Amino acid sequence: MSRGGDNNEGEPVVTAVGEKRQSASEIGASSTKPTLVPNRSSSNATRWEWQSKYVRSLFWTDALVVVLSVLLAHVVRFGQENLLTMEPVSTLNYTLISVGLAVAWLVNLRVFRTRSRRVIGAGYDEYQRIVSSTFRLFGFIAIVALVFRLELARGYLAIALPVGLAGLLITRWMWRKAVARKRRRGEFTTSVLVVGGARAVRHLSRTFDRQFTDGYQVVGVCVPAYSGVVGDEIDVDGRAVPILGDEHSVLEALAASGADTVAVTATETLGHDGIKDLVWKLEPHDTDLVVATGVVDVSSPRLEMRPVAGLPLIHVEKPSYHGAKRSGKRLFDLAFSVAALLVLAPIFAVVALAIKLDSKGPVFYRSERIGLDSNPFGMIKFRSMVTDADRLVETLLTQNEGAGLLFKMREDPRVTRIGRVLRRFSIDELPQFINVVRGEMSVVGPRPPLRREVENYDGRVKRRLLVRPGVTGLWQVSGRSDLSWDESVRLDLSYVENWSMISDVLIIGKTVKAVLASDGAY
Repeated sequence: MSRGGDNNEGEPVVTAVGEKRQSASEIGASSTKPTLVPNRSSSNATRWEWQSKYVRSLFWTDALVVVLSVLLAHVVRFGQENLLTMEPVSTLNYTLISVGLAVAWLVNLRVFRTRSRRVIGAGYDEYQRIVSSTFRLFGFIAIVALVFRLELARGYLAIALPVGLAGLLITRWMWRKAVARKRRRGEFTTSVLVVGGARAVRHLSRTFDRQFTDGYQVVGVCVPAYSGVVGDEIDVDGRAVPILGDEHSVLEALAASGADTVAVTATETLGHDGIKDLVWKLEPHDTDLVVATGVVDVSSPRLEMRPVAGLPLIHVEKPSYHGAKRSGKRLFDLAFSVAALLVLAPIFAVVALAIKLDSKGPVFYRSERIGLDSNPFGMIKFRSMVTDADRLVETLLTQNEGAGLLFKMREDPRVTRIGRVLRRFSIDELPQFINVVRGEMSVVGPRPPLRREVENYDGRVKRRLLVRPGVTGLWQVSGRSDLSWDESVRLDLSYVENWSMISDVLIIGKTVKAVLASDGAY
């Protein structure tokens, strides 16, 4: 489950001049704490070996999917006989067209770097590149056919495009699941040496722990202007990360830790010349260098590198809350929720009957929530508690297990027998699709807050209300009730500022998995 927010108390910041330096006692060194031993399976040679094998496997899988999808389209549209005899259909030889399409598709996947080591195995950039390269190829084919007045069979392309694209995305997802299983066992990981202070090490380590499927692990740190003894340790949630020297000891630290990536967070301390010297030192070595800018919870589409006066400046685009993007999201919400209500209608009937037979009271429960632009609305749920549940909250506050402003109890006495089943599988939330149709909620969005929660929001947390709350969201797929308050806020704000249609689709898919597993539901 996701961890809580960082605790930065008592962590002095290391700077080049005039501020306090870190000593072993301040950092948290202890001879009784276990030292984090570098995973040698993630050394440079091993890392490039598994990545090379992984990329080759992706190529053969892509080739198989593309060939089979084009072959299927050809056989369904024109028949097997035409494929074997290579007889032209009308004025076109579709056997040659099929071969050309398969080759062009594979070349396009390479041109768009869909198998780049920078995107494989984590994040949605890989999926985005596959979708973009595929649609651009078929768009180019459509333009060529229009310009040269080629009578391409639309049914042929209509089969090849969706079947091939779905196959590529599904196989990539399956490969990712295989890599994730390996990373759970400590394999296929990237060892990171951090050039920065205790605060940066703790932040990076906790971030990597939350996203363990990305495969990054902090194995050592070089603290700028460090005055302690090499071998001291920084405590990170019970793990000991060894201090391997200062900013001038990076090469020695790499050899000692077995790291294959250097992450620089102390950019202000190192300065322009220091970072350039570090780049030169790492050049002969098979080691990646990354620079942590301090910009957190901002998705890659909002970041753009712009060289200005020789300086690589990162331009951060403003979040988009209005215009065509929001209109597209609303159309998606309407289509998805109407389809969901039609499919779920029989389930609604069964659940309504079960609630009536289990306890007295209405089938539905309306809970006041605060939505877009602080407007209140009645969120509709299947009733899972006794009818006077709201009046009993005050008597149960001393037993609250929720984080921050949230009230949660694992064994809430107000929950009915059928209600426990409904809440375990989130069936009680399904009527919220009615709120989506009415424009009060979105399929994906921040958690819908209560009025008493909003009244205690600070200016930062109020940014949750810039978009419609969601039936599901990052909070739903990241632990639900097991999340800390700080982590819940962080996820909601990250979604508000970075949402996209692709991320919404991925969250919906992850929600189904989380609900079936009953992760964090009570």
